[in-house]
Amino acid sequence: MWWKALSIVLIIYTILAGMLVPLKSGIQRTEPAFAKAGADQTIRFYGYNTFFQKASDTPVRVWLYYDDRHALAASDFQVLNDTILEARFRFPGQLPEKKESVSLNALIDHPVAGAALLPAAVYLSSNPDSTGNTGLDSAWTANPVEQLHVQSGFSFPYQNVIYESIRNTYFHVPMWFVLLFLFTASVWYSIQYLRNPEPENDRRAAAFAETGLLFGALGLPTGMIWAKYTWGQPWSNDIKQLMTAVALLIYLAYFILRRSFDEYEKGARLAAVYNIFSFASLIPLLYIVPRMFASLHPGATGNPAFGSQDLDNTMRAVFYPAIIGWTLFGFWIAQLRIRYQRLYDKALGLD
Repeated sequence: MWWKALSIVLIIYTILAGMLVPLKSGIQRTEPAFAKAGADQTIRFYGYNTFFQKASDTPVRVWLYYDDRHALAASDFQVLNDTILEARFRFPGQLPEKKESVSLNALIDHPVAGAALLPAAVYLSSNPDSTGNTGLDSAWTANPVEQLHVQSGFSFPYQNVIYESIRNTYFHVPMWFVLLFLFTASVWYSIQYLRNPEPENDRRAAAFAETGLLFGALGLPTGMIWAKYTWGQPWSNDIKQLMTAVALLIYLAYFILRRSFDEYEKGARLAAVYNIFSFASLIPLLYIVPRMFASLHPGATGNPAFGSQDLDNTMRAVFYPAIIGWTLFGFWIAQLRIRYQRLYDKALGLD
């Protein structure tokens, strides 16, 4: 059927685009990360996927800025290679706010590589010798951040900490979408079986639940690989990790229950009831409880869900086809499982 071919095409597209499309330029870190007000200091910027040495008629611009109104432009800079740049700053004696220290964001605007940003790149501490001066130095407002260049071409957003692992978005996240769709189909057929106890309804309920559990089993290791890279360890007892494991164990018990009765119809009916309650627990376990506690996952307390920089238009062009492709593939697997079970039951004379 056409949708089976479409699933293969979309998965191939997801794999190729997800792995080959480059990331936008970014700033990995600055050295040193601390400075004192009233001092002249050279800051070294380490870029990622940048082209600092690429010639252009428009010069590179470097800022350390506090907000839209307060920014310091580099007085001088030197490009060491495509990914390392040194810039010198003359820090005013007063901070833009009356605090002991403020964090300054780093911004490098390159006409070819585009604008690269590193939040909280440099911590600027106040100078006790300048406390008598209450006026704000005009250097803070003399060179505002404006007229930034945008990197051309199809590229994914650069995110600190996750770097290239952002590509796992197209593989780890769709697994949970497919799981939810398959479990929804499973509980639908369980309800249909309770209304009309035909073996075909039970077969479909079991097959969709099995396939959903398969994608859950794929979602866990892809998430653990991602966690190992970004959090430092594959399993950190994060609330969403724990709730996901609980949800999969609940569904695993569904198959144990089905095989706990010698009488087929009794086991199928009890399994159908259990499937309804399992699905009812799925939503709070995966989407409600994790949002109530602090978590490293996006969407939890203190960690907002996808924003415009986390999932921009270029990522959506791959992410949405990935969900469609993996979902169609999951329903294809479930259909094959149904056909196999139908033949098996027919061979045993159960149908």
